[in-house]
Amino acid sequence: MATLKHINSKNADYGAAEQYLLFEHDEFTMKPVLDETGRLIPREDYRLSTLNCGGEDFAVACMRANLRYGKNQRREDVKSHHYIISFDPRDGPDNGLTVDRAQELGEKFCAEHFPGHQALVCTHPDGHNHSGNIHVHIVINSLRIKEVPFLPYMDRPADTKAGCKHRCTDAALRYFKSEVMEMCHREGLYQIDLLNGSKNRVTDREYWAQKKGQAALDKQNAPMIAGGITPRQTKFETNKEKLRQTIRAALSAAASFEDFSSLLLREGVTVKESRGRLSYLTPDRTKPITARKLGDDFDRAAVLAVLEQNAARATEKAAAIPEYPRHGKTGIQPAKAPQTAPKLVGASSISFASPQAGKLTHSAASPLPTKPDGFAGAPSVQRLVDIEKKLAEGKGRGYERWATMHNLKQMAATLNVYQEYGFTSPEQLEAAVDTAYQEMRQTSGELKALETKLQGKKELQQQVLAYAKTKPTREGLRAQKSEKARAAYRQANESDFIIAEAAARYFKAHGITKLPARKALQAEIEQLISEKDGLYNTYHEQKQRFKELQTVKRNIDQILRREEPHRRKEQSHER
Repeated sequence: MATLKHINSKNADYGAAEQYLLFEHDEFTMKPVLDETGRLIPREDYRLSTLNCGGEDFAVACMRANLRYGKNQRREDVKSHHYIISFDPRDGPDNGLTVDRAQELGEKFCAEHFPGHQALVCTHPDGHNHSGNIHVHIVINSLRIKEVPFLPYMDRPADTKAGCKHRCTDAALRYFKSEVMEMCHREGLYQIDLLNGSKNRVTDREYWAQKKGQAALDKQNAPMIAGGITPRQTKFETNKEKLRQTIRAALSAAASFEDFSSLLLREGVTVKESRGRLSYLTPDRTKPITARKLGDDFDRAAVLAVLEQNAARATEKAAAIPEYPRHGKTGIQPAKAPQTAPKLVGASSISFASPQAGKLTHSAASPLPTKPDGFAGAPSVQRLVDIEKKLAEGKGRGYERWATMHNLKQMAATLNVYQEYGFTSPEQLEAAVDTAYQEMRQTSGELKALETKLQGKKELQQQVLAYAKTKPTREGLRAQKSEKARAAYRQANESDFIIAEAAARYFKAHGITKLPARKALQAEIEQLISEKDGLYNTYHEQKQRFKELQTVKRNIDQILRREEPHRRKEQSHER
């Protein structure tokens, strides 16, 4: 499980890096630890080597190079880069990793990926948390003193030149992580996927803030614990972690994105969406924190997935109804509907209330009915669920209850739409579906023809503009006196003549002998765009109408098929 961390430093004292590697330091304050006499305490065990320092001390060699090239002289300049390769604690006992072997791997990694840089490579046998993880520190001078070959993570010519600086880009760090993974695989060491990150993006800064805050809290609580008093807070949380907890709490209680936003707003957190990405603004900040910096659980896709699950559970819970009694009457009594709504009889038998026909009958198709003017529209109609099929697939009692309630609601919505259109028979509905489909297909054909015409006009406009831009060049050719001069002129302006000749071929192929005026052509294109927008709106309305009618037809067909067995059963009882 080797990990890779990167830290850049603007500290001009290169000796401080070497001092940190050789002597004990307080991991919270990063200050050296002194003994009783005020002297530095050397680390018990380490391996240290230098690269490209020419036999000099690392700090001296770096300062000489900076002076020679005139770099790293300003306070804001990044003076050095610090990479840490930390191996899994199990690599020692399980895979035979030693401090010496880790040092060799670190030196090889440094030589391959940071050539031309002065570097310190130091290996420690344990980390600050005393977990026994062997780790390698690689500290390089940001300035390159030798020209190097072009490496895979480089993207600029300057990345290879002497006197230029190392850049740790996102692409470079990703490449280094992949190389660490490859090294672990090659050496038979434990490894994890370093490229896809963790669920919680805890930065090095946040990690140390949590560690320092926890230490301060423990120190504060120590007198109370000694006195037998239970402290109110025993676990320190950073502001980012508090935000994570707030978001998780809102996610657990929300069933839609609107609910999610409202719950967060109550806690003073504003959620924003931009370019398909979420960010969260807390009262103590002026700049929002992106979901990417909080963790994988807080991006748009993960949030919407949780909200969808919550909505499904809420629907299933709301659909939980009492068991049907064993006697003849059903335990479900639908609410009394308005006079315009259909009459519901039980859960499976439905009568079609219609002023014209009483019950729905299979009569001949009549002219296509339409919704009356001013009709606000019925609720969105959804397909009925085939409960028996779903139960055969392994769905349980809870799903059956939800599906029963769902079908009741959709039956009512279906019949409402049926009556609002004024249908009197299934044949009339089927004819309406066919007509709606043909209208949609016709509009679609008109839309495609219009798009083709518009595309042709845009291509013509491009060719006209390109040809017009080459006019000075073409006139310049006519001004040349000799064939030699014209040949030289054409060669010097070859790109313009290629464009002009391509445009001329286009005009000839399309039978255009006189070029249209640019203003008139632009006006024609704008008119076509306006027609396209209007036609698209019509197509969208027709498509929605077709889908609605198609859903109604399918539901009606399913209702009629379900009604027949019940009707035959009732007739047998009458006999």
